[in-house]
Amino acid sequence: MASQVYQAPPSGIKVIVVGSGFAGLTAAIECRRKGHEVLLLESFPELKILGDIISFGPNAGRIFMRWPGVEDQLDPICHRSNGLRYKTFKGEDLFTQTWEPTEKAYGKAFNGHRGEIHEIVYRHAIDVGVDVRLGHRVTDYFETDTSAGVIVNGERFTADAVLAADGVRSKGRTIVLGYDDKPKSSGYAIYRAWFDSAELAKDPDTAWMVENGDRHCAWLGPDIHFIAASIKEGKDFSWVCTHKDEADVEEGWQTPGSIEDALKVLAGWDPIVQKIVRATPDIVDWKLVYRDPLPTWISPKARIALIGDAAHPFLPTSIQGASQAMEDGVCLAACLELSGKENVSDAMRAFERIRYERVRAAQKTGESTRDTWHKADFENLKKNPESIRLKREPWLLDHDAEAHAYEHYDEAVRSNHRQASGAPAEAKLA
Repeated sequence: MASQVYQAPPSGIKVIVVGSGFAGLTAAIECRRKGHEVLLLESFPELKILGDIISFGPNAGRIFMRWPGVEDQLDPICHRSNGLRYKTFKGEDLFTQTWEPTEKAYGKAFNGHRGEIHEIVYRHAIDVGVDVRLGHRVTDYFETDTSAGVIVNGERFTADAVLAADGVRSKGRTIVLGYDDKPKSSGYAIYRAWFDSAELAKDPDTAWMVENGDRHCAWLGPDIHFIAASIKEGKDFSWVCTHKDEADVEEGWQTPGSIEDALKVLAGWDPIVQKIVRATPDIVDWKLVYRDPLPTWISPKARIALIGDAAHPFLPTSIQGASQAMEDGVCLAACLELSGKENVSDAMRAFERIRYERVRAAQKTGESTRDTWHKADFENLKKNPESIRLKREPWLLDHDAEAHAYEHYDEAVRSNHRQASGAPAEAKLA
């Protein structure tokens, strides 16, 4: 039965959300909070608990904490360490960056298994009355001046607005851009793993990572970094290894990886890293592709919006991809609330103006963090270990997407109207 605890009165606005990732689910839940009617279409016939580690910063944590019961469900499955321990690739200790100051200043972060967190959020969407239809693969989008819709197996679904949250291959990108854009190789790939920590606990060299609570450690080397974390009081273990990879591959989520190939990449590294990899049952080889920033996320008639990875894929080193996807959903739902049914196009364009520059700035943090870690002066790093500290900046983490949308909506609409009339417009808001 749908929860009515915190929902606004019906707005009369109908929204179709395509894709049930974190962007789509957040948009759907937030639209329900604002009183909009929501149909969520997902191509997979059933949702399975898949993936590995995913991180949500305090800017996303505040969103989870607004949804009744979600924080209590997330807490037992999320990583809880007091900081990130940095080592050189040879195993030399550098320093530990503690999280307590960040949490006190900006709020709570949530890091855990993607599939487990996703299941909690998905169930919450169902609880608040989102109409979810699995096994509905969208093959095309369309729009008029007054509506938009999608086609599934020849059937047309129509609403006031469509939010394309179905990832970097979204068909919505074609209607927004007017052409098919192609991915480029980023020059990097990631080996990823998630497994039970029992084998690591047996080895004195690795047991410290999984005993007496959760641990988080990063080994940094030339053009490679290896990050390991234990979760659920050390019961589960996850690691990721970002490294150079020039393979020309088709864009895809993941393929099975080779333990031996990972060990070759990490040849000469700390023996503890080698032992972690050897204790891993299987890994995923994820090729990181790059897409040029889109000039716009909004369709010509402003009835379709791209959100999340469909609009702006992130490098993992930003630690913000999922958080920014959630911010998209919150902002769009608020803009639709403020626009009303008669001005949906204003809401869609205002969403882009409010979000665009902030997202670009957040994306750049992924490049800067990767370069800071991979191109450090490793010979002298012990003299200046603070140079590799993760930046925890207020503009990024101490951000309330809902409050920001409420504050800047009218300004964004005025600026868009000025631009449409030929007058100079203000810059897109950060």
